[in-house]
Amino acid sequence: MDNRIFRIGDFIFQIDSPECVRFPENFLLFEIPERDVPEPAQVYQYRIEISDHFPEVYGTCVARREDLLAYVAENGLETRYIGIRGRKESYACYRETGNAAAMILISPDIVPDMRIDTIFSSLFCLEKRMLERDALILHCAYIVRKAADGAYEAVLFSAPSETGKSTQADLWQKYRGTFTVNGDRGLLRRDPEGRWIADGWPVCGSSEICHKMAAPIRAIVLLSQEKQNAAARLAPMRAFIGLYSQVTINRWNREENEKAMNLLESLIGSVPVYHLGCDISEDAVRCLENALDSE
Repeated sequence: MDNRIFRIGDFIFQIDSPECVRFPENFLLFEIPERDVPEPAQVYQYRIEISDHFPEVYGTCVARREDLLAYVAENGLETRYIGIRGRKESYACYRETGNAAAMILISPDIVPDMRIDTIFSSLFCLEKRMLERDALILHCAYIVRKAADGAYEAVLFSAPSETGKSTQADLWQKYRGTFTVNGDRGLLRRDPEGRWIADGWPVCGSSEICHKMAAPIRAIVLLSQEKQNAAARLAPMRAFIGLYSQVTINRWNREENEKAMNLLESLIGSVPVYHLGCDISEDAVRCLENALDSE
């Protein structure tokens, strides 16, 4: 078995897997040596095995989609049958075996595709683990720029797919020399001082931009495509509605959903959220830059 330890945000976990399972390059960015595990941190244990047969369903069905079936047993532990849209059978079964351990069975025919970050990462229910640690996964392009004091700060562009998140990140890189950490996802968490921090994430979608870097969040920017560039800070309710639609949470779980909403309220109370109606010119960069620097 291949044994590796990873850290994403504040979540530390070990994956034991057959040596034939290839870890995606993006995921390996978050691997840490055992000596870097702080005491007395609890290390979540995942064990991956290859199997032609998945265990029978038990518990109450809480989610039913083309690519996912989720069940919760009386003891609160969860089982998921994970699939891909268009594929008839599930390719994996995730079953929690304790409060800090899970068994994952994968179909033999999917093993070659484990190198794909979206397929591999879906095995671990990371959105659930992040929420347990007061962190949210946001659909966004995550860039860092230098603040007036020389420190790095994060600006997150969020919007539905194909709206232009990566395009705006590219414009900032071209005209302002910023650095794009991830073109599709960012982890939002609070540090011990209560500041909201953007962190890297092991999945980057079609952007193919994935790095491991953390920085305090200067602003979150909700985008829309417009003929004229205009930036304005959003009122809390509009900011909440826009962000809620772009965070990855299990909306079928009432407790998780409520916790995510509480975290969003805290985030909006600490981090300014803007709307940027924009084209794909340097003027779009200048417009947002003026709004950010005027506060």
